[in-house]
Amino acid sequence: MRTGVGADEVSRGGPGRAVAVLVWVAAGAAVPLLGPSPALHGTGEADAPGTGGIALLRAVLFAALSVPVGELFARRLARSVPGAPAVVPRSWSTAANSVGFVAALGLASVVATGNLVPGGLADIDVGGLYDSRDGKLALLEVNAFLAAALCAASGRPGTQVWPLAAVIVAEALRAHPTTEYSPLIGSGLTLVHLVCASLWAGGLLYVLRVLRLWPRAEAGAALLGRYARVAAVLLVAVTATGVCSSLRRMPPETILEQSTDTAYGRVLLAKVILMAGVAVLALWARIRLARAEDPLTACSPARAEVYALGVVVAVSGLLTALPVPIRW
Repeated sequence: MRTGVGADEVSRGGPGRAVAVLVWVAAGAAVPLLGPSPALHGTGEADAPGTGGIALLRAVLFAALSVPVGELFARRLARSVPGAPAVVPRSWSTAANSVGFVAALGLASVVATGNLVPGGLADIDVGGLYDSRDGKLALLEVNAFLAAALCAASGRPGTQVWPLAAVIVAEALRAHPTTEYSPLIGSGLTLVHLVCASLWAGGLLYVLRVLRLWPRAEAGAALLGRYARVAAVLLVAVTATGVCSSLRRMPPETILEQSTDTAYGRVLLAKVILMAGVAVLALWARIRLARAEDPLTACSPARAEVYALGVVVAVSGLLTALPVPIRW
C-alpha cells in the first residue's frame, strides 16, 4: 500500500542531511559575524565596535522568536486536520524562549553601556536602562522572553502568546526611534513583517517536524496543504511590508545607487535575492504538492526553504546592526 511511502521518505534521515543542516547553520552564523566588514567596504561608513556580535545576537533573537510563534500556529493547523494522528513532536518553545532570553540579555547589556560592547560587568549600568526608551524596550524583551519560557514549560503553553506578542511590539518600537520620520508607521510595518515572517519560518519548521512522525500520507499532505495556503498570504504580507519599509528609508530614485554604495543597501539587496530564492522554493513545493503522485515529495523543497529562511534571518540580524541610509 502506498499510503506510508511518503511518510517513510519524510522520516528518512542520514549523514548527508545532518551535514547539510550543519553547513546551513554555520553559514547563517557567519553572515552576521563576517558581514559588516565586506558590507561597509568602500562606503565611507564607520564600522561601529561590536557590530558583528550585535548582529549575531539580533539574528539569534529573531530565530528564537520564530520557533515558538510558528509552533503555536502550526499546532493549531495540525489539530484542524481531520483524522490527524495524536502524536506531535516535542515542543522546542521552552528552549527557544530561553535562548531568546539570553540574546535579549546580551543586547540589553549593550544598551546599558551606551550602545557599546561592555568590557566587563562594571561597565554595565543596569539602572540606566530605566532612563531611556531603548533601555526600557530592551528590559521588556528580556522579561517577556523569560515569561514566555516559563509559560511554555507550564501546563498551559498557549499562554506564551502574550509575552511573545510583547517581544514583537518592543522590537517594532525599538527599530523606529521617535526621531525618525513617521515612527509609528514604521513600527506598524515592522510589527506586521515580524509576525508574518515568524509564522512563516517557524510554522514550516514545525510542520516538517510533524510530518516525520505521522504515518499516514493523507494526513501529512492535508497539513502541508493547509500550511501552504496560509503561507502564500504570509509571503505577500512579508514582501509588501518589506518593500514599504525599504521605500521609507531609501526613496525610489535613490534605491539603485544606495543598493551598491551603502552597507544597508548592499545587505538589503542580498536579502532580496535570498527571498527570491525562498519564493522559488516555496512555489516548487506548492507545485509538487498539487501535481505530484505523492504530495509529500514537496517536503524536499520545503526543507530547503527552511534552511534558506534561516540564512534570511541571519541577514536580517545584520541589517538591524548597520547604519540606516540617509534620505536624500
